[in-house]
Amino acid sequence: MGFTIEDMLTVSKTRYGMELLAGANGWSNSISWILLIEDLKILNNFKGKDLAITTGFGFQDEESQLKLVSNLIRLDASGLIINTGMYITEVPESLIRYCDENSFPLLTVPWSTELFEMTKDLDMRILLQGMADEQISQALIGAIEKPDLTQQFKNELLPYFDVDGTFQIILITLDGLDSMDTVERRRISFQLQLYLESLTHNACFFYYDSCFVIVVNAVPEDELHALVDAFIHRTEVRMKDHSIYAGGSSLMIDLGSLHLCYHRAKAALRASHQLNRRIMWFDDMGIYRILALVSDDQLLKEMGEDQLLPLIEYDKKHGSNYVEILEQYLLNNGSIQAVASKMFMHRNTVIYQLGNIKRLLGSSLERSEDRMKYMIACMLLHL
Repeated sequence: MGFTIEDMLTVSKTRYGMELLAGANGWSNSISWILLIEDLKILNNFKGKDLAITTGFGFQDEESQLKLVSNLIRLDASGLIINTGMYITEVPESLIRYCDENSFPLLTVPWSTELFEMTKDLDMRILLQGMADEQISQALIGAIEKPDLTQQFKNELLPYFDVDGTFQIILITLDGLDSMDTVERRRISFQLQLYLESLTHNACFFYYDSCFVIVVNAVPEDELHALVDAFIHRTEVRMKDHSIYAGGSSLMIDLGSLHLCYHRAKAALRASHQLNRRIMWFDDMGIYRILALVSDDQLLKEMGEDQLLPLIEYDKKHGSNYVEILEQYLLNNGSIQAVASKMFMHRNTVIYQLGNIKRLLGSSLERSEDRMKYMIACMLLHL
């Protein structure tokens, strides 16, 4: 997930005297570049995931410091380093609280630190980690596309992942993603990565096949579900102009299973979008898992929509709900009373309408084969 705040602290605590004052929940924020800021006008150069450093020359009072941090949060910056000792001798408690409330990393380095040398060092590390991330993402894409070459990709990924351990894939999309230009898609990518708290080097985030992909390695399933739920909540709060959809795969063992993870995540993502659910996990889809993995769209149409076409056309023409009545009839093992109760209809009305349904379908719905056929057809309509 790039060179993170955590990585920077590991390198800089002893070497540069760096300390984390607030925003510990954002320590997995990755950093795209480091920018010195002494004036709010510099904010025009922020593109997302930038780390800001200030001596405090232009932000010597509490109000201006709070304004700076609020702007950095709005621009999806990774964090802020304050070079304390000259213009800011003590960081206000209000600023610390504000950063903690927004999971925004606030760090300090002493005035004696050579900012130029520190920035040069950290920028080089960011660049090298970015190159490594690109190699990792390409190897993961290779493992998805060419499972027969798994051993080759295992060798490439061995320094970064437990290649014999567990893997899961989360796919994320949003309306209009395909039509975005590279700059806009990159901005969205930065935002999403910042909202994925607590995922560091046991995950990789990249864009592939019209989706944002998160490959997660050796993370307990319940922990990952909690992280993704929190991520979805943050996107709903902070990205109100976008509808985010996510699909999660099963937990599978070994890198050789990554292509299966991907196809299952793809099926869950499709279900998430079609059912208007922000997150859908493949393992929660029940029997739909089998249907969702069928790649022959024509077959799905023939077994679904085409089977129910007489009822679909009748409903459109007369404003009725014969498809729904049929589905409830099949779900309730042919119980007229159950259908009447669930659909708030009189028993005689249900009997009359079921007679019409059977006539339109040309079936008495007595044979188990027919009931199964139409039950599958109803399920496919939901997909």
